[in-house]
Amino acid sequence: MSCIRLAALIVLTLGLAGPAIAQPANPPAPAVPGSPAPLQPGDAFGEPVTLTPKTIIYMKGHTNWDSAFDTLVDAFKSLNDYLDKQGIKPVGPSMTIYTQTDDTGFQFQAAVPIAAAPANPPKGDIAIGQTPSGKALKFVHRGSYDAMDSTYEAITNYLDDKRLEAKDLFIEEYTTDPVKSDPNKLVVNVFVPVK
Repeated sequence: MSCIRLAALIVLTLGLAGPAIAQPANPPAPAVPGSPAPLQPGDAFGEPVTLTPKTIIYMKGHTNWDSAFDTLVDAFKSLNDYLDKQGIKPVGPSMTIYTQTDDTGFQFQAAVPIAAAPANPPKGDIAIGQTPSGKALKFVHRGSYDAMDSTYEAITNYLDDKRLEAKDLFIEEYTTDPVKSDPNKLVVNVFVPVK
């Protein structure tokens, strides 16, 4: 992972001071290869939303920036295998809840929403929980996971311009399945909970 994404994540994690008023803005168009694809009409960028709690099955982990996408894909494969064996159907797209970041990597919960907690809860590395809830801003990323550096830089600039304070976590919801989709054509909703 590049320093740009890391810097953006650190700023998001630390939060920025100011009132919580959000208005959509247009991010800059990509200018170099490896940049995110341009947003399409209707894509959110700074759209205020209210996150409602959802029951999830998740796997906690920690990884470094260089192997982040591969680690997340492996976690989703493990979750999908568990769901298949238990006959549990997902009720929404996979997501990553970033719970802590630092210079070398991050802690996360790779999660899949399910209708209800199973009667026999999972054991070992897999657990049942709830997604974060409350006020957040929604942003859309199109392109590869590595190209998200530019998206996070734009998000950080948006928060700074609007003087918004982010909470100490953020969520990536994968509209395209990170396990099965072309890794260069991901569509990711980024939710930044705000104070």
